[in-house]
Amino acid sequence: MAALTGLERVSAPAPAARTRPRVWRGVVFLLSAVYFLIPLGASLWYTIYTPGSGVSLAAYGELLTAEGFLQSLALSLGLAVATIVMVLLLALPAMLAVRLFAPRLRVVMEVLCTLPLVVPPITFVAGIGTSLRTGTEVLAPTPFWGTIIAVQNPAFPVVLVLAYVVLVLPFVYRSLDSGLRTMDVRTLVEAARNLGASWPYLLFRVIVPNLRSALASASFLTLALVLGEYTVASLLGYQPFAVWIVTVSGSKGQLSVAVSILSLVLIWLLLLAVSTVFGRQRFGKEKGK
Repeated sequence: MAALTGLERVSAPAPAARTRPRVWRGVVFLLSAVYFLIPLGASLWYTIYTPGSGVSLAAYGELLTAEGFLQSLALSLGLAVATIVMVLLLALPAMLAVRLFAPRLRVVMEVLCTLPLVVPPITFVAGIGTSLRTGTEVLAPTPFWGTIIAVQNPAFPVVLVLAYVVLVLPFVYRSLDSGLRTMDVRTLVEAARNLGASWPYLLFRVIVPNLRSALASASFLTLALVLGEYTVASLLGYQPFAVWIVTVSGSKGQLSVAVSILSLVLIWLLLLAVSTVFGRQRFGKEKGK
């Protein structure tokens, strides 16, 4: 009985110890919510309240009729889709090739992919502008002059897509690298190749389904960067969504803040939808097992 009593006395504090991490998690979650929600609430109040006239949703009603809103939003979404496709087509095959055939180059590739983080955006844009001006002058007597003019078309500036691919490359690399670390790439490739799968089939039907979460994370990081990027587009003379917001803010402050809030809510909803879909897929696989 003494031994049993001693065991009960020793094990009694265990439930209290377990509740401590939960309390700390709750405190951290509460502080994070206050940190994010108070500025967001203040911005929302600014958009709906006007001294002298009271509460009104007129700022949100002006969005659809505001000049340049739909055009700039469509341009940013198009640039985002093109950037996502290009950066994934460049990064994923290269990372797979390094892992399978040249593992010693992983460090070199990691350094090259994270290098844009240490380059100031102003310097980056200055280099792009100088290259475009010099390229236009050098290629003027050649047939390639039309190409360098076409990539600067204001309707869809391909030069912005190329710049965004470089800017988002470090984040895409980290997302894909974390996804590749969770799977045995070499075993999957060898098994698929032994069964007669071609390399395109192997990439899109074997590797990509196992990297859904990593690909979704990389895609939404790219989407967030393109929708919020201002420096490159502004200095190069284009007007996507972020530049339009800053332009409008000079004359219509409530409208620009309302657009910012709606874009933030839209990104949150997309992230929530993706996390819900992947959570259901993971739960279904575990249930099937």
